Amino acid sequence: MADRLYTSQQADEIISSLRVLTKLDKAVIARMAFSYSLVQNGKDVSLSTNFSGGEMKRPTFIASDEVLIKTLISQVYENDSIDENEFYSNKSIIKNHIDNGATLLWNVFKKNGEDINKWYTEIVTGIELRGAKTLKTKDLDIFIGRNILQNNELIMHLNDTTKHANSHLAIMGKPGVGKTQFLLKLLADIRIQSNYETNFIFFDYKGDVVDNENFIDITRSRTYRLLQNNETLPISPFILANYKEQDIQLSAREKAESFASINSKFGPVQKGALTEAIIAGYTTRALMTPNHPFPDFGDILQIALANYEDEGKNDDTLIEVLRDLANFNLFWAHGSSVPPIEKVSNRTMIIDVHKMPVLKELVGYLVIERLYKEMASLPDSPIKDGRRTIRTILVIDEAHNYLGQKNIFLEKIIREGRSKGIVVFFASQSPSDYQQKFFNFQELLEFSYIFQCEGASSKALQDILGCSTKTAKDLQAEVARLEPFQVISRSNIKTEEFTKFVAEPFYKNY
Repeated sequence: MADRLYTSQQADEIISSLRVLTKLDKAVIARMAFSYSLVQNGKDVSLSTNFSGGEMKRPTFIASDEVLIKTLISQVYENDSIDENEFYSNKSIIKNHIDNGATLLWNVFKKNGEDINKWYTEIVTGIELRGAKTLKTKDLDIFIGRNILQNNELIMHLNDTTKHANSHLAIMGKPGVGKTQFLLKLLADIRIQSNYETNFIFFDYKGDVVDNENFIDITRSRTYRLLQNNETLPISPFILANYKEQDIQLSAREKAESFASINSKFGPVQKGALTEAIIAGYTTRALMTPNHPFPDFGDILQIALANYEDEGKNDDTLIEVLRDLANFNLFWAHGSSVPPIEKVSNRTMIIDVHKMPVLKELVGYLVIERLYKEMASLPDSPIKDGRRTIRTILVIDEAHNYLGQKNIFLEKIIREGRSKGIVVFFASQSPSDYQQKFFNFQELLEFSYIFQCEGASSKALQDILGCSTKTAKDLQAEVARLEPFQVISRSNIKTEEFTKFVAEPFYKNY
């Protein structure tokens, strides 16, 4: 299997010129060239026999999109058995389309009077395969189990806006009662019923989901096992939509607040020092790597250490946290052979943090912040026949580790995500986890499923189920005695205060 190809001399010159004009990576421009050529010329593309241009390594070009690129080629070439040599080599389909596409891109640039903004608009709108699927609204009616008394099938109408205000969901119960199996079944059904258009980002606290190969295959998930086999999460928390001074300063202050919300020892002095180091990191990277004008945690650590040395300060909590983030290689760093993920909202990934002795919540916080920033720039999610398209589900296992912290970005996603098609699924140990003094998560949970748990307050049960005070008090003992996979939730029937059913596990369906 070839791990690199060489573009034509002409393609290399064009890509280099467009790189200067657009400030985009050469690999990104090469992918644009490939895509544009695939649309414009399809399988009639000319054979390229010039190999005197630049080297393009396979991991750099393909990144994590190998399945997508192979699918596009198979669709255009009407061939499901493209071999590796045809796929990526000096005699490959990709090589031909990069070289041809570079010329096409340059012709469009000239046609638009060398106006890079007009060029970019025409290219982006032109990359749309004939017959390719666009984002379509699906009916996400999920079979969740059978009512215990009547043995009736229960269906969760996840994205039906005529029945539900939002699609946020919580599963609660003590370990070993079926929460995770129920959650995996819901996610697998959603992926399949949405034709894999609804994605999810799953924070795996226990490490049991990332080891479920059947679930990974069925949901087409990409796994990231942090602190294992030198795996790194190819996400940069420092990527911004704009790199204006005001945007950088705001982002730096938000990062400092994030660190402080996770670590009680992180005071005003540490917040100020971190804000200063992050701002300096952007300034330095704008000069060093203008195509990637954002720092990594190694940059921030070195700047903070230098500042502490100049001020005669000893290492403290800030330095300790930054050193862990940098040395553990948790996030993308400059010099990586793989480019940072441009968007997280269109990926299905399982982030395994169970091996991490520290920083679990901070890793989650930074990814959640990145998701929120993307969400804010998205157009409203389309609605058809009362069904809203769900783009991405943020799945937080062991959510009690997050709910007690003032995670402003998680709160914003829950409050604002409905119109954008961004949904949050929680799994935690108790109904009482969702009523925090600073934010009442329970009020924004449309779907709540209570498995066996002990010590649930009658107030929490009443608020979650919407039942009477007496019913809630009666349910306290019943909730503690539920059998595995038995669940109590709100009833769809107005005359019933709750329903009790047996939840469908993943292993029985897949």
